[in-house]
Amino acid sequence: MVLNFQLLAQDINLKIHLRGVSESKITLLPLIGANALKPLIEKQGIKNGETVTISIPDVFAPHGAHLLPGEFILRFDYKEKETSTPYPSEKHIFISNQDLELWVNPPYCNNSDSTWFQKDEKENTLFALFTKENSKQKEKLGLLQNFLMNYDDAQSPFYMQGIEEYEKRRNNYNQWLTEQSVLHKALFVSHGFQFQHVPRIAFNGSEIDRLKNVIAHYFDGIDFQDTLLLHTNELKSFITTYVNMYASLSKTQANLDSLYPLIGKKAIEKARLGNPKVYGWMVDYFYNGYESFNMQTGLKMLESYINDTTCLTNKRQAIEKRLTGIKTLVVGTVAPDFIINPDLTGFNNLSGLETGLTFHQCKTNSHYKLLLFWSADCGHCKELVHNLYTWLVNTPHGAYPLAGAYPLVDVFALSLDNTETEISIWENAITQLKGWRHIRCEGGINSKEANAYFILSAPVMILVDARTNKIIAFPENTGEVNRYLEEMSINGKI
Repeated sequence: MVLNFQLLAQDINLKIHLRGVSESKITLLPLIGANALKPLIEKQGIKNGETVTISIPDVFAPHGAHLLPGEFILRFDYKEKETSTPYPSEKHIFISNQDLELWVNPPYCNNSDSTWFQKDEKENTLFALFTKENSKQKEKLGLLQNFLMNYDDAQSPFYMQGIEEYEKRRNNYNQWLTEQSVLHKALFVSHGFQFQHVPRIAFNGSEIDRLKNVIAHYFDGIDFQDTLLLHTNELKSFITTYVNMYASLSKTQANLDSLYPLIGKKAIEKARLGNPKVYGWMVDYFYNGYESFNMQTGLKMLESYINDTTCLTNKRQAIEKRLTGIKTLVVGTVAPDFIINPDLTGFNNLSGLETGLTFHQCKTNSHYKLLLFWSADCGHCKELVHNLYTWLVNTPHGAYPLAGAYPLVDVFALSLDNTETEISIWENAITQLKGWRHIRCEGGINSKEANAYFILSAPVMILVDARTNKIIAFPENTGEVNRYLEEMSINGKI
């Protein structure tokens, strides 16, 4: 039996012959882009002996993103017997401009004896051959490198001879990589070969000197003019390795905080010499990193790049908005006001809130209001909320004597949950967070409340003086909330 399923406009066909199991659900997931690791197409109940043909579009309509060429995960949730519990298996595949035909036995989907493509298949066949040969080539180089790294007499003629031999083999290996890339340049997978480039190492220096030398030459083998790099799954991990390697030079947290903007600038300047799309991707990569850690020095560093018209970043508006927020929302300024909608509080009646009541007008016996923008469906948010709630519940009012018999802070938890699924999770979560003022921001990250505070991600906390509604601090975790309150107590402001 042949089953045909089509996803949007037909482009490249992937025909799958299922065998060896009773039945399986088949899911195709892209590895990059806004929908990375989210099901692109999913079909249930494919039986043993059936063939399913799915069509992969070049452009995914909801986001206008180009999917091809690209890397995908083909996931099988299979049952060996009709009564068996489904068990998962995954196969990493490349899809470019050639229709594919795959014979697959899900439990052995990565075994070439049990799962294979048609004889004239190009991309995945080349990747398998390259991976095998590359492993052989690198093994010899790696053994020599380990010897030089651990040899105890760096001044001996034998050691110098070893360095000379290593450089000879390194150059030969990199030349082989270049030849393979040129030979197979028509195929998408060949554009990922450059990530295997082996940079120079200064063996005659200290361990730190060696690391600095590798960092200085890290991008030597990368062609930033190559826009197909943006379709590879390895680009992101390649840059992350660079960041982590560079960050390991730091001795203290303070030094690390100042080092991260420099790391970003170095990488972006390399990409700036290449294609504008690759340049823009690099800016986006570091924006995402700086934003997730609320690293304002890093975000400020990006300002010069978003003003560069040759930088094709997808995050220009987000970066501009964030920079405006950094300049506008500062300690000592009045926190932006917003109307609290009683219909979106998650309770029938939240402390007698009236229609039209604003955040500034909301009375509290506490000395401080803590604004918390969060999502009940966000892992980082859930961790912060758990720690914050536990700390507040276990902190006796007497810990800050001047606070009296009332809680020191009144928490206004502003939910950015917006989809039906997210709202359902939020409604369940707040039943365990009694005592907080729960408000759902209609529109989520694009709500009036989020825009007023320039919120682009969660969680975000803002400590506000309950009497003046002025911003006191921007704590990043529960420990910082505690520290700010202790400082206030010592200074007699509680």
